[in-house]
Amino acid sequence: MTLNLTATKEDKPTYRQAWFEALPNTPSFVFDDKRLGQNLALLDNIRSISDCRILYSIKACPFTGLLKRMRGVVDGFSVSSLFEARLAHEVLAGTGTLHITTPGLRRDEMPEIGELCDSVSFNSLSQMERFTFLLGGKVKVGLRINPQLSFIQDPRYDPCRTHSKLGVPLPQVLEQWQSGELSASGLNGLHLHTNFGARSFAPLQSTVAHLEARLPELVREIEWVNLGGGYLFQESNDLEVLLSIIEHIQTAWGVQVYLEPGKSVVDDAGLLVTSVIDTFESDGNSIAVLDTSVNHLPEVFEYQRSPQLLQEQPEDGYAVTLAGSTCLSGDLFGEYRFTRPLGINDRVVFRNVGAYSLIKASRFNGHNLPSVHLLSDDGIPMLMKAYDYDDYRRQWSEEESVCKPMKTGAG
Repeated sequence: MTLNLTATKEDKPTYRQAWFEALPNTPSFVFDDKRLGQNLALLDNIRSISDCRILYSIKACPFTGLLKRMRGVVDGFSVSSLFEARLAHEVLAGTGTLHITTPGLRRDEMPEIGELCDSVSFNSLSQMERFTFLLGGKVKVGLRINPQLSFIQDPRYDPCRTHSKLGVPLPQVLEQWQSGELSASGLNGLHLHTNFGARSFAPLQSTVAHLEARLPELVREIEWVNLGGGYLFQESNDLEVLLSIIEHIQTAWGVQVYLEPGKSVVDDAGLLVTSVIDTFESDGNSIAVLDTSVNHLPEVFEYQRSPQLLQEQPEDGYAVTLAGSTCLSGDLFGEYRFTRPLGINDRVVFRNVGAYSLIKASRFNGHNLPSVHLLSDDGIPMLMKAYDYDDYRRQWSEEESVCKPMKTGAG
């Protein structure tokens, strides 16, 4: 298999500052429709060449304006909860497949999950034992496995870390297979997700070889294998390795291969446009307060990782610490350099923030959530979603219809 990288991998997009100056209000998440289309085209090319199946993992960003854009391009969605399953099912409207895997399956939700989803990959043997019968034989049954091969130094990102909660360790899978328990359970497929933000598919190649060596019979008895996500397709220089992995699995194992990218679909298509609302000096440093906060980009604070600026940063430019507008002392994006000192109302744009941002954003201190715009090919941002005080009040107001005193005592 060969892949024409020139035709499917595009240069990083260029933007005009005037496009973002035209926004009437900030902060705002802006999704670049052209870039999103390029990312989807790359995945479609991989699918057409390899005959694999592509599922977008909606946990990265479940905004329906984007899901509808993907519908019909990807083969379906992968979800991690009942609410995600409901939303994905509504958007798909019968036009694609729906897979779920999560440590958070609940007994009372299983019948509905069985109605909504085409495949359920259990995260543990306990889940499989307790919940399979609740699906009513309507869905394909999978099992998430932990190959126990780590490729990530930071355990916060590592699904295969020691004492991982994600997937069944390989020795347990082998034991269950040899005892006949897995065969009797009606197992249809295997699910694995072993990496995070990887640009090379060499770790996946090692993982597949590892599974094949330790589960040679099982991998040839199943119907499908889901290789998960954790890889940045558009930033990879060895996509041919991925194609060879898929070809080998389909030929040697005789199974259907699924991929479920999330971040690689939406991350570099997303920007956060902000405005400077105050500037001052603090102990000799220039501070610029933005009308956003790290609560709109939570991974900045969670992982202490400064987001990328859209504007170029000259080495000899003016050093400015960009700060958020909440009372949290650590509400800081980092120190950046600009061609001139920042002033009130200047627009500052963060790039590559389309994944795990809007879905994790909060209204801490009562600051509003960013609006959501779609940037068309002609550079016109089109409003798709805006929030106001009513949304904030609705979130924090009690509902009289459900406010009933709890019964106490034995009576």
